[in-house]
Amino acid sequence: MNRKLIILLLFLPVFSFAQLDLKKTFKFSTFYGAINGGTSISSVDVFSVTNGLQTQTIETPYDYSISLGVRKIARFGYENKANTFYDGTESSFSDAATIGKVKGLEFLFEADYRRVQGVEYFDQHHFLRYVSANQWMAKVEYLKEGFADIEYFEASERYRFDVTKKLSINIGAAHRVAEPYGYDPLEEWKLSNGNLHYTYLALQEGYNVNVFEGEYYDPSGQVVATSSEIWEAVVIPQVLQDYTKRKKDELPAQWNHSLVLGFDYYQYSKTFWLHTWGSLMPYHYDDGNDYSYHKYEGKQWLDYSGGLIFGTKITKHLGTFVEGTYNKYWNRTWHDFKLGINYVIF
Repeated sequence: MNRKLIILLLFLPVFSFAQLDLKKTFKFSTFYGAINGGTSISSVDVFSVTNGLQTQTIETPYDYSISLGVRKIARFGYENKANTFYDGTESSFSDAATIGKVKGLEFLFEADYRRVQGVEYFDQHHFLRYVSANQWMAKVEYLKEGFADIEYFEASERYRFDVTKKLSINIGAAHRVAEPYGYDPLEEWKLSNGNLHYTYLALQEGYNVNVFEGEYYDPSGQVVATSSEIWEAVVIPQVLQDYTKRKKDELPAQWNHSLVLGFDYYQYSKTFWLHTWGSLMPYHYDDGNDYSYHKYEGKQWLDYSGGLIFGTKITKHLGTFVEGTYNKYWNRTWHDFKLGINYVIF
């Protein structure tokens, strides 16, 4: 299925709410664009004595990011707007919560083109969250995070039951679209002893070997190695990386339909606050696809995500906080956290 069509299908149900009153929908929202930059890691000198003493300086270009976005997300009681302007570096753990601070529609659309330690990424995070006053909610999200190597679409619809004014539980279905995680293109090239027939794979990819001269050629005919040591240590890893990426890119994105259970808890006062949430996917529908995660896992598995924001002012001077999120999808994990103490002298 075409990726643009997938995006349209996932976002269309929630867009229908926005069409009701465009002015109301974008009221209090902020459009922003920003460029941020800074020094990357310092230059490194590499020495060689193969042909006399030689020194090569490896320089890493400066880090930067270009951010464009629009957001409308109500701040919780413990959140303060630290900056006058949005600069694209803002990150709030509460954005990942299942339920927002207010009822109705909230959204975030942000794209970041960044370079970190010489590696370039095009990251995106978009979501629409609608919380109804009559116990149901829906959320559509697209996340692409190059540093964590994760990318997926997710849409969920849930029934919410308020246990107390602070605690609610929810149940529903989640629908995700992602690359065929678990698929290993190198599996078919493994020998019975577990080793990889890498030279034969390289030959199939267009490389050539002159056993008499001890030279190795890439598909364009250029010499890329003059010894088996260089061939195995330098060229073959790149061959395997290129082959794996190409084979995965050739496969269509995979749908994953799952049962989802969750909870949200929010308590706030000026001296103590606790906000925590979580979602668990214990059952996933098996559609029999050759590249679905069921084939590689061989059984049902647990996917989950959650977050915690805790803060307390122990005395007028001393306070402490803990914040973080943790995610595990298809046996891939990514997380962020921070904790600390503050002591104000006055």
